[in-house]
Amino acid sequence: MPRPDLSKVPEFYHNYISKVSGNNLLNAFHDSTPHFISFLQSIPASKYDYKYAENKWTLKELLQHVIDTERIFCYRALCFARKDQTPLPGFDEDLYAKTSKAASRNWDNLVEEFIAVRNASELLFASFDEEQLNASGLSNNHSNYVLAWGFITIGHCIHHQQIIEERYL
Repeated sequence: MPRPDLSKVPEFYHNYISKVSGNNLLNAFHDSTPHFISFLQSIPASKYDYKYAENKWTLKELLQHVIDTERIFCYRALCFARKDQTPLPGFDEDLYAKTSKAASRNWDNLVEEFIAVRNASELLFASFDEEQLNASGLSNNHSNYVLAWGFITIGHCIHHQQIIEERYL
């Protein structure tokens, strides 16, 4: 399974894809998931509600964002794989974070939710054959395709781990 063809992917997502090592999507899920879960579990409780600047998300909001975004990316991949040609909308990540009520969530429950969502994501992408992985569609007024959504999903998570390491810890 090759890496995504970047000529078929909006430039905005190239950075996420570049963060994923290797050429095999399922191996990338398998390799990156335990590392991210372990990282989340190592974060001290004193940081869960921390913001590194005004108008930035807390760590709870950031983790909820990762969870929400993974669900959205997988929904897009599923629609494309099933040949649904309905153009899919974008989403306002700041509105989602603002209205998520993540502040009232328990950190361990957020981590468990991430694990459940990630397990579902891995199973979803494992279910796709080559034809489905190459299926494309429109989301947020841009063409993209299923294989790319898998790499984007993993890279988005890696991106936010790097932000946490650099700005929150």
